[in-house]
Amino acid sequence: MRIVTADIGGTHARFAIAEVENGRVVSLGEPTKMRAADHASLQIAWEAYGAMLDEPLPRHAAIAIAAPIRVEVIKFTNNPWIVRPSLIDSKLHLDSHVLLNDFEAVAHAVAAVDEEYLLHVTGPRGPLPENGVVSVVGPGTGLGVGLLYRHRGDVLVLPTEGGHGDFAPLDDIEDRLLTHLRKQHNRVSVERVVSGPGLRAIWEVLADIEGRDMPRGDDKALWSAALAGTDSIAEAALDRFCLCFGAVVGDIALAHGPGPVVLAGGLGARLADFLPKSGFAERFAAKGRFQSLMERQPVRLIAHPEPGLYGAAAAFAKERI
Repeated sequence: MRIVTADIGGTHARFAIAEVENGRVVSLGEPTKMRAADHASLQIAWEAYGAMLDEPLPRHAAIAIAAPIRVEVIKFTNNPWIVRPSLIDSKLHLDSHVLLNDFEAVAHAVAAVDEEYLLHVTGPRGPLPENGVVSVVGPGTGLGVGLLYRHRGDVLVLPTEGGHGDFAPLDDIEDRLLTHLRKQHNRVSVERVVSGPGLRAIWEVLADIEGRDMPRGDDKALWSAALAGTDSIAEAALDRFCLCFGAVVGDIALAHGPGPVVLAGGLGARLADFLPKSGFAERFAAKGRFQSLMERQPVRLIAHPEPGLYGAAAAFAKERI
């Protein structure tokens, strides 16, 4: 069966045609990426994607959305689109669809991809356990968290909002970071620190400590400067981000089991080479009486180029067995 698979985020919308059969994804076509700001609604973006193809769109779809989906009206944090789940079939001319949270889709991808797509970050090497819990965590525009449970060949995926837990400072610099962010937000969640915009907040605190100029440019420019390693404040901000990221991911893994973790998200991919050399692993395992247990948890990074699209299609295939 051919389906449209879609991954709708706060900044971009991605579409592709997938072939699913016997509970698995047989193929994933070339993805099309659109800026959400360039279209007024999901329906219009869907129609624009259809116009790019030489044939009518399939009448079945898997749609992953970066927002809670079990509501009557879906509103995005960083995207003006409004989606009403009850109207999806009629608006998009579908006979059937599967609707899921974006990190629910990524978790389905983790369960479905070959082991070669799961790169080692820290902890024991080797394949992930065939049974038990796997936490799926990814920083991007926000911080996505999903939960994958495997038992005797069966797979259960649960979306979560773990990215909105409270940020807990672990040293004086992070105390200052919390104070800095509290001036802007009544409550500081981990997403305020461990996501794309979080680097700016960290950089601002470090610049203030050093009496240096505040960072200039958009978030993309700041990340490029930090990853390039051409500025000492930028490097320190990136290292601090990885420390905070390790602590947050460790908390999520501890809450879910503890068990293995798979990192994802746009920033996760960009940090693939940097994380193993940073303080990520130390902070991940630094959980007091549970440190030795945490040190035995493998942390991987999913390297599939389109885990959201692939995972949404995998969820559709699994539901249609």
